Amino acid sequence: MSYYHDLATLIGIQMIAVLGVFVLTGLTGLMSFGQGGFMALAAYTAALSHMKLGVPWPLSLLLGVVVSSVAAALFGYPALRLKGDFFGLATFGFGEAITAVFQIFTQLTGGSMGMAGIPRYTNLWLALGGLLLAIYLVANLKRSRLGRSSLAIRGDELAAEGLGVDVFAHRLQVFVFSAALAGLAGGMQAFLINYMDPRIFNWTTSVEQVIVVYFGGVNSLTGCLISAVILSTLPELLQFLREWRVVLYGILVILTLILRPQGLLGDHEFGPGALRALSGLLTRRRGSAPPGATGID
Repeated sequence: MSYYHDLATLIGIQMIAVLGVFVLTGLTGLMSFGQGGFMALAAYTAALSHMKLGVPWPLSLLLGVVVSSVAAALFGYPALRLKGDFFGLATFGFGEAITAVFQIFTQLTGGSMGMAGIPRYTNLWLALGGLLLAIYLVANLKRSRLGRSSLAIRGDELAAEGLGVDVFAHRLQVFVFSAALAGLAGGMQAFLINYMDPRIFNWTTSVEQVIVVYFGGVNSLTGCLISAVILSTLPELLQFLREWRVVLYGILVILTLILRPQGLLGDHEFGPGALRALSGLLTRRRGSAPPGATGID
């Protein structure tokens, strides 16, 4: 039972981190390969402030979120002026630089040997609470004026500028919010696994999060969450295949992206319209379909 409890807790944390990527990629069209760096910043800040300075762990967790947000603002101010793939390359370099720094300061962070003995405070309920908060904030951001302006920027940057939208300011705000979610996930993970190694937050972590977002549908919050659950549990379900489980995992992702490039749900969300559609389907089976029954919103 403890194994499944820890697995569910870890999946909840990973979903929070993936929501950070969804905000950045789904709303602004930017692709970041440095989210693992923000997770590392928050994780080490939370663990070190609690273990070395005696800061209460809830404040340490909050401090990690603040540090990752400030780092995103400082890094994003010059980086977001880059266009296209150059921004993605810059975030990749940022993430690798952060992990390299934590490997260098061995006396403080343990270097490549890692930090052990981190107290365990994160549990399933804390992870679920953080996830619900993240979903609430992301859903409201997507419907807000900032979210609508960001979607306009993703669709046509020049047209958005022509309508008076400050492209740089909007992207910077979303980038900082994305890093804050990554920081929340990183801090929670530090207080869950009792051990930290900079390699936990390397570039593969960031790439996996991007894959999850595209697998579920870059424009769908619901698809992103479903994809995070599927791709997080699939490797565990395939453990009996040992070394072949990674191969099958990769093949499944590739086939999905090729056969359905828009992702599992595309740009659809499960909402009231989905419930009306289900109600309509059940009613039609009884012989009378209600008018205006629609599909997924």
